[in-house]
Order: sequence, then structure tokens, then C-alpha cells
Amino acid sequence: MAWTSYQLLLAFVMVITGSINTLSTKWADEIKSVGRDGKNKHFNHPFFQASCMFLGEMFCLITFKTLYRIYSLRADGTEDVKELTKGNRNFNPLILFIPAMCDMTATSIMYIGLNLTYASSFQMFRGSVIIFVGLLSMGFLDRVLNKREWNGIVLVCIGLVVIGVADFISKDTNADNHGRNDIITGDMLIVIAQIIQSIQMVVEEKFVAGQDIPPLQAVGWEGLFGFLVLGFLQIPFYFIRAGPPVTEHYGDRLEDAIDAFVQIGHSWQLTLAVLGTIVSIAFFNLAGISVTKELSATTRMVLDSVRTIVIWIFSLAFLGQKFHWLQLFGFVWLLAGMGLYNGITFRSVFIKVRSLINRRYNTMEEDLIENKNAEDVNQP
Repeated sequence: MAWTSYQLLLAFVMVITGSINTLSTKWADEIKSVGRDGKNKHFNHPFFQASCMFLGEMFCLITFKTLYRIYSLRADGTEDVKELTKGNRNFNPLILFIPAMCDMTATSIMYIGLNLTYASSFQMFRGSVIIFVGLLSMGFLDRVLNKREWNGIVLVCIGLVVIGVADFISKDTNADNHGRNDIITGDMLIVIAQIIQSIQMVVEEKFVAGQDIPPLQAVGWEGLFGFLVLGFLQIPFYFIRAGPPVTEHYGDRLEDAIDAFVQIGHSWQLTLAVLGTIVSIAFFNLAGISVTKELSATTRMVLDSVRTIVIWIFSLAFLGQKFHWLQLFGFVWLLAGMGLYNGITFRSVFIKVRSLINRRYNTMEEDLIENKNAEDVNQP
């Protein structure tokens, strides 16, 4: 069945806002602005940026409450029918606390890694979450992976290794960019973050999935918990001294939120990048949830892959990344593995495309027959 205009809009919003989220965060890392010490320096505040992301997720909770209020005022049960609000609303929000802490930890580590590596590599290495979710689900959810899923995991591993090799042998380094060791460290941090992210997914499936919580509300509560906890953690982080790769120089504060606000105040580009992170993550989650509801989780995975391509093209065009054929080769393996794990094979794609072509051809044929009959009737 062809997509409706609404479904096409959802897919477009998901791809664009998801791309903006990663690119705006990376753009902020590249911007130099005057800090509280009077020096012009890069915006190296991964924990502050993670807080901004959770602030954006928190807006999902506000959106849910607003929609629920609007629907409930109709007094016709609309709030129990609409996809974004229907479900169990009488639950203990604390069941989302552990997933939120996993998300907080993983996001903070990923943003440290993003500061060190390319935006495209950041997006591609996030695909490694499939490996860890598959393995953990066997141990804690009693799942049995079939042959197709194992083959998908193998292909993902091959793709990740090739992408890592591409980053390692890349000579795209200069005085303003991170060196080869930093890039590899960033890649490894992103993979480590996916282990934590997979724990979040398994915990959610084991303890949260059966609660029938509206997804928009779940994302909002996790955003609220993450924002509050990480916000308070930045107080002790201010007094902790650290060094690379977490900070730019040895002896810098682990996180200096005051310095982050000063830098934002001195640069409209930085302000725009931070606002892009906050707004885009809210719309991305809203569109992603709607795509899963309107279409399928598999479609959401495909669109996420399209987002990776958009980020990659943008990085090559505007963020100074150089093209390496190995990265393309690795991405193809990664995409094939993710598709195979989610049940998308070349055969299924071929059958789907052939079905769409046949349906379109039959529709055209029927229209021609109807027009021919109409002409025959109108002839005297």
C-alpha cells in the first residue's frame, strides 16, 4: 500500500530532525567561542550537551500532557483512542529511572566520543547496539536468536571493523582536528556506550514493555530523570580535574556549565547549534514514535539508515571530512547486517518492489480499460 501524505511527512521529519540532532551537536564541538577565562576555545562540554538532549526529551512529556489535556476536554474518550496518548497512564514513573540512568551514561560517553571522531562514524558505530542487544536478550530475556539474526550480527561486526580500519588509516588530520589516536578513542567510546544503551533496551523490554506506557510519556519521563540527575552531577563535576580525552587539556574541569553558558552567550552560532540539539531531539522522538505506530519498527530502522547517509554527505560537504572508500564498503556491510537482523533481505526487498510495480501496472491497466469503456459509451 502506498504511503499517505501524513506518513511521508513523518518519515521526512524523522530523517531531517535526526540528522540535525547529530550534526548540530558536532557543529557545536567545532565552534570556537570566548569562555569565562577570556580565551577563544572549542566548545568542549559533552555533559552539558547531554543535558540539553535530555531537556529536549523532557519536552516530549510536556507535549504528552498538553495533548492529553486537549483530548480529555472533549469528554468523548478521545485520549484513549489517539495513538500518542492511549495506554496506561497510572504507573509508577520510577520504573523508568534505571533506563534513564543508562541513557544518561551512554549519551554522555557518546558525546565525548563524538567530540573526538567524525559525525558519520558516530552514527555508524551506533549500529553496534544490535550486537549487544542480541547477546543480552539471550541471557536476560530468554530469547533464541535464529540463523538469520546471527548472520545479521556477523555482517554488522564486519562492517564495524571495516569502518574502524577506515578511521585508523585515514590521513584527515591537521592542527585543528583530532589526531588518529583521538579518532579511534572516540570510536571505541561510542561502541562502549552502545553496551550501556543495550542494557537500557533490555531493561525496558523486561520491566517496562508490559506496562503499556504511551511512548511519548516514557521518553518524557526518562528525559526528566536524565536532565535532573545529570544537572546535579555537574556540580561535583565542576570541582573534578580531568584530562584528555574527556577534557581538552590536562587539569581542566570535568564539566564547567558556567563556562558553557558564557561561550554560548558570546556566539550566536553556538546558540543556534545548542537550540538545534534541544528542538531536534524532541521532534525526532515524536516523529520516530509516530513512524513506528503508523508504519513499523523496521521502517524506522530503514529511515535511521537514511539519516546516517544524510549525516555522512553533510560531513563530507561541510564538516571537512574526507571520503574514504573503505568507510563506504563498511557502511554497506553494516546496512546489510542491520537489515538482515530486522528481517529485511534482498529477496524480501525484490518481492516488495515487484509487488509495488505490478500493483501500479494493474492500476494503470484498469484506468485504461475504464477510459476505453467510457469512450465506447459516449460514442453515438
